Amino acid sequence: MGTLPDWLGWWSSADYDVARTVLQRGFGALYALAFWGALRQFRPLLGERGIAPVPRFVARTHWRDGPSLFRWRYLRYSDRLLAAVAWCGVVLGASVVVGLPQAGPWWVPTLVFLALWWLYLSLVNVGQTFYAFGWETLLCEAGFVIAFLGSDAVGVPLLTILAVRWLLFRLEHGAGLIKWRGDPAWRDLTALYYHHETQPMPGPFSWHAHHMPRWWHRFEVLGTHVSQLVVPWFLFLPQPFPSIAGIVFALTQGWLVLTGNFAWLNWATIVLAFGVISDGTWAWLGRLVGLPDGAAAASATASPPAPLAYVLVVSAVALLILVLSVRPALNLASRHQRMNASFEPFRLVNAYGAFGSVTRHRDEITVEGTLADEPGPDDWAEYVFRGKPGPTGRRPPLVAPYHLRLDWLMWFLPLGHSSRWFTVFLRRLLEADPQVLRLLRTDPFGGRPPRFVRAVLHRYRYTTPEERRRTGDWWVRERLHLAVDPVRLPDA
Repeated sequence: MGTLPDWLGWWSSADYDVARTVLQRGFGALYALAFWGALRQFRPLLGERGIAPVPRFVARTHWRDGPSLFRWRYLRYSDRLLAAVAWCGVVLGASVVVGLPQAGPWWVPTLVFLALWWLYLSLVNVGQTFYAFGWETLLCEAGFVIAFLGSDAVGVPLLTILAVRWLLFRLEHGAGLIKWRGDPAWRDLTALYYHHETQPMPGPFSWHAHHMPRWWHRFEVLGTHVSQLVVPWFLFLPQPFPSIAGIVFALTQGWLVLTGNFAWLNWATIVLAFGVISDGTWAWLGRLVGLPDGAAAASATASPPAPLAYVLVVSAVALLILVLSVRPALNLASRHQRMNASFEPFRLVNAYGAFGSVTRHRDEITVEGTLADEPGPDDWAEYVFRGKPGPTGRRPPLVAPYHLRLDWLMWFLPLGHSSRWFTVFLRRLLEADPQVLRLLRTDPFGGRPPRFVRAVLHRYRYTTPEERRRTGDWWVRERLHLAVDPVRLPDA
């Protein structure tokens, strides 16, 4: 087919070349990381002998509940197939990072990103509670949209850039609305009195952020409301307003990266934020820090002509996104707004949000085991998780953008979420299952099966600066009660 007619010259732009590069390579890296995490965690959590085995889940559910490669008749789930899918995702994501697909025709990056989207969707739709996080859906939707940014052989389609803006709007504004409509602590500006201490997985600087003055915490909340309730509307205005919004989002998300571990949520948002900044703005920012004005030269170059087939494909996808956006848009306007929800099984246009409620206290389940047949109070040893709080002297680690799925679900247990998987987890500890033990930081028994395991509920709080100077600890914890009485293998 021919190239784009002259009268459709507005369809593409040379002012988003940097944005395309950042979006493609940034999400290529995030996909590679996500598939690498599947290689390390999927089998013990969801594999053939996992805590929540995929074959059992697939047997009791239907294709329309969640389309997946693992539901195909001739490709039933196996751990070997999972490894093949994950390695394929790692390689494809890495190829985008180094720019191989972008050097070909327009349809090569499209096929690569559609493959990444489909393979990861296949994991998410059978991942059950271990993949029930908003950033899983975000990775699927972003991968689908970015698939139609084209290669270096064509100009950047404005329709796809608008789709990126619409995704970023729902991501930020949805989070702002869920806060404003939810916990009153967001409206009276006190939410950050608690959040840095009670968030699911604190980071190395969360203790310091918690001990900032209260006026600073109120300013944080006020800044959150401005950046999530007001600034997203800039995305619908002409430049430079979308670029201003992108810079604001990148700065606020950067603060969240410093003060917590939210898997790749903040990093994905930063990449999307960079993806709405024009080349002219990048050139201005470069001049501000003394860099050569390469972006301005790139902007002055005319866009390569777009094949008509590419125009038709992108236009059809834009129309599909527009139709699928009706329910997410109505959800934003609803008083009963849903958070992190999908309205169709392919997760193409979704609803987002975070922390509609703020917990005031940090309760943690700690898991202990013993080798004694008749254990006394001093015979119990603690299993230490990789990311979540455990021993009081251990500083919260930097984990993100990597996602520790088991640690995150442990945070939800004291909040009353489903604990069916936890019973199986305890059984795997009693069996000293090597794959499950590799999910932990410390196995106190060196691979030997314990005689009993139990779960204890503790209440955690940060040490004060004086307590930290005196003891060196980051946490103070108080034992509340047994959450699960001692169990042994025949009873588990």
